[in-house]
Amino acid sequence: MTSPNDTIRVLIPLRVRKKNGRPKILPPAEHGPSADQAQDPHILRAIGRAWSWRRRMEAGEFATIQELAESVGLAERHVSRQLRLAYLAPEVLKRLACSREAPAVSLYDLCFVSSLPWHEQRRRVFA
Repeated sequence: MTSPNDTIRVLIPLRVRKKNGRPKILPPAEHGPSADQAQDPHILRAIGRAWSWRRRMEAGEFATIQELAESVGLAERHVSRQLRLAYLAPEVLKRLACSREAPAVSLYDLCFVSSLPWHEQRRRVFA
């Protein structure tokens, strides 16, 4: 039995990182995510929404992003940023949506990756 003056210290090597604006506790690098939690559903939903918006704009339903934003009831800046997800490289989309691989970047950062060349997108998203 331990006395009241004894101290037991347990060190768990975890990192805290923001993901989608929320703090998330990440395990050490040598421990990968479990198979059932490999993909964030917010990313899949955002990609689907971006493709829907892109199709609607290409069909001529909306002439500007501002019209689209008013229609869906979101801020123009948010819609503009999320719409970039529809322009990700085909291989990145396949790995995110079909293989359900977890990206190394947040959803916010993923929106800005679409402006990079396709080979660079793959390297950045799955680093």
